[in-house]
Amino acid sequence: MSHDFGSTSLPGHSSFAGLYLAPALSANVLVLNKFYQAIRVINVRRAFSLLCKDLAEVVHIETDPAGKSSWQNLDFSEWTELSQLKHEFEPDGFEWIHTVRLQIAVPKIIRLLGYDKLPRQDVKFNRRNIYARDGSKCQYCGKKFPTTELSLDHVLPRSQFGKSTWDNIVCCCIKCNVKKGGRTPEQAHMHLITKPVKPKRSPVINIRLADERYASWKQFLDEAYWTVELK
Repeated sequence: MSHDFGSTSLPGHSSFAGLYLAPALSANVLVLNKFYQAIRVINVRRAFSLLCKDLAEVVHIETDPAGKSSWQNLDFSEWTELSQLKHEFEPDGFEWIHTVRLQIAVPKIIRLLGYDKLPRQDVKFNRRNIYARDGSKCQYCGKKFPTTELSLDHVLPRSQFGKSTWDNIVCCCIKCNVKKGGRTPEQAHMHLITKPVKPKRSPVINIRLADERYASWKQFLDEAYWTVELK
């Protein structure tokens, strides 16, 4: 997938002064700390800015036909050189940024060279994460809805001293919400499809992992305590 340039240039290496990023890039980049622990997901513009300033390096993963993975650590110049080969032989394997002189692949993962803080170990309790945890599906009828047609329901109603916690809040469509009213599922003769629990890591990242483009992230996210903060 290719992108044309917008009007915002990135600071950094003079040899990349002609690099421009389109304003509507949709790709995401996983950021690791210096110990290879996932700490957050950022947009492409921010990733290239960190690379240009030599604050980060690309972690490029190659998978052989047997499914075994290995990775390379590359600075911006080295990544640019590798991008020329990838553009010639594997153009469909990356998203691309174009300069006047060359093409640069959008990296999937970067590593901060001087950042040694540990990743957040707590998942924020907010509407976005609840919708992501429940897959934007009503937890009573099981149908998927746009977020504009969903509400949040207290399984144990607030009128019965139910709290706003991970294990008492679920996605609910408007029709089911009205039907349930201020009652428990049992009182309303409704079935709760999935018992709500607090996610071990950001549920939004699971949506990203379902996208084939981000398959390489998985090996850095396979520990329960690695929680990715989205910025």
